[in-house]
Amino acid sequence: MPADTLLPAARYGRHMNPNPPRHLGTRYNRDGVFLPEPGNTVVCHLVEGSETQKALIDARARYQAMPDAASLAFTPVESYHMTLFQGILEGRRTYPYWPRDIAGDTPIPVMTERFLERLEGFSGGPAFKVAVQAARPTGLLVEGVTAADRHAMASWRNNFAEVLGYQHPDHDSYEFHITMAYMIDWLDDAAVPEWQAMLDGVQADIVRRAPVIELRAPAFCSFADMNWFEELAVFAPR
Repeated sequence: MPADTLLPAARYGRHMNPNPPRHLGTRYNRDGVFLPEPGNTVVCHLVEGSETQKALIDARARYQAMPDAASLAFTPVESYHMTLFQGILEGRRTYPYWPRDIAGDTPIPVMTERFLERLEGFSGGPAFKVAVQAARPTGLLVEGVTAADRHAMASWRNNFAEVLGYQHPDHDSYEFHITMAYMIDWLDDAAVPEWQAMLDGVQADIVRRAPVIELRAPAFCSFADMNWFEELAVFAPR
């Protein structure tokens, strides 16, 4: 069957994925426990207590009620965020994932301090709004509501890349998302239609309750694993 005729959830099925999920064993284990993977990043957390957060908590419950929910490692609600600019990771220490002008064996805490120094006086970018475009087994695909919002998000990313001194290969094509889970195992192909129906319902519910996702201001964060992202510097949109 041609790829463009498949249900979107089929891309998470066993037939489409002969190899194990790429983060299994490094970011999390088969018990769904997140493993140490220190780094830093720039994210927009959900507004605490917002209708968006409540809608995503309800969505999480629907994911966890699926018969094969054990195939997923669920992230804590407290960690929900949209990544605005990808940072560095302990296990990914070469350019273009790492600044060319800093030694690749520099400890992550030292890198975080160096980045904070570079971000002093950072001018940020324009305000923007995002909305959910689709629900996936791993979470939500989001995008700027208008062309102006999408341009603003690109402006933020370009500014961070210039100040921090690197940009990932997918800098211009990066898909913004909110991760709610990671795949421990791929879905049974027979379960894909049921998953797709659930995901379509989740998307519709979030769009109804939170047509604009309520996000906090962009923040440079450090993390030890995927359980918590500590905000170290917050940048108010201009």
